[in-house]
Amino acid sequence: MPKAMRDVFGETLCELKENPKIVVLDADLGSATRALKFKDVCPERFLDIGIAEQNMVGIAAGLSTCDMIPIATTFSVFITGRAFDQVRNTVAHGNLNVKLVGTHNGVCVGYDGATHEAVEDIALMRSVPNMVVLVPADAKETEMAIKAAIAYKGPVYLRISRIAVPDIHGDDYKFCIGKGEVLRDGTDVAIISTGIMTSRAIEAAEILLKDGVHASVVNICSIKPIDRKLIVEVAKRTKRIVTVEEHTIIGGLGSAVSEILSVEWPVPIRFVGINDEFGTSGAPEVLLEKYKLTAKDIIRAVKSF
Repeated sequence: MPKAMRDVFGETLCELKENPKIVVLDADLGSATRALKFKDVCPERFLDIGIAEQNMVGIAAGLSTCDMIPIATTFSVFITGRAFDQVRNTVAHGNLNVKLVGTHNGVCVGYDGATHEAVEDIALMRSVPNMVVLVPADAKETEMAIKAAIAYKGPVYLRISRIAVPDIHGDDYKFCIGKGEVLRDGTDVAIISTGIMTSRAIEAAEILLKDGVHASVVNICSIKPIDRKLIVEVAKRTKRIVTVEEHTIIGGLGSAVSEILSVEWPVPIRFVGINDEFGTSGAPEVLLEKYKLTAKDIIRAVKSF
């Protein structure tokens, strides 16, 4: 049953309440991010800072120096954009143990419109030294990525979608920072995807198979550090790559893959993503169509070879 990643975020926080070091910081959006679930079970370690994201990140940084594990959460556009100075100069420069969680990103934020739809947040966080960037693809991977972020010593940016996505992983799934996974094997092309687009990549691969095209599907949750070895291996095997992301094609997953392959194993690459433009207001599924982020758009990119 499809489940919204933000719901999994709230539930996982509650599951982790027994860890006395965890403290959750909210910027007055706890109902939307589901961080309020943690307040229900552990109010003494829940801090609503108000609409003051820069202050929230600064407080999180301070708490981390007291051997706490602060989880600062709000919409992605605010925690990576409005608070970028504090993220860069305090959290990342100090290599502090702060977890930054953005629960609304990409065009699937929907009716909140362009100002709230972070389409450049991965690029921003990828560019910051010391920062780990994780973008889970479904409910189970969201749970495992949160737990991996908590266990990791250092700054982490976790990008969690607001919408429900189909289940890809079973209960036995194990996630490791720095590792990707091959979800489908194929020798004609490799579709390398991240986040909510992974389920659409699988859908595209299933349709392509009916046309005799055997596509690998590679899920990359860990954008930084990224699984260089796996990316080179699938490039050698398929000789064609399509990257897929609900993010601008500038600086995101496609850029990361290109940076690796241009040096280690150059192959033709196509990019499915947002083409250097802002989002707009509308229903998520309508916006995914508008910005060419569907299975049929992935198929079109594959067939362009």
